[in-house]
Amino acid sequence: MSTSVIEDPTLDAADRCDRCGAQAYVRVTLATGSELLFCAHHGKQHADKLKQVALQIHDESERLK
Repeated sequence: MSTSVIEDPTLDAADRCDRCGAQAYVRVTLATGSELLFCAHHGKQHADKLKQVALQIHDESERLK
């Protein structure tokens, strides 16, 4: 019998921005399967470019409001 583990997609304090090291609120999954993490600031700053290359964008920046 095998058991599948479903990862919680929620970002937490251990997830850090790849750009500046602040807490990540945006996870970008690329077509290659690799992921990039961004704080709310850098996620917003690079949003246009990320939308062009991302397979999926998981944005939790609304948690800051």
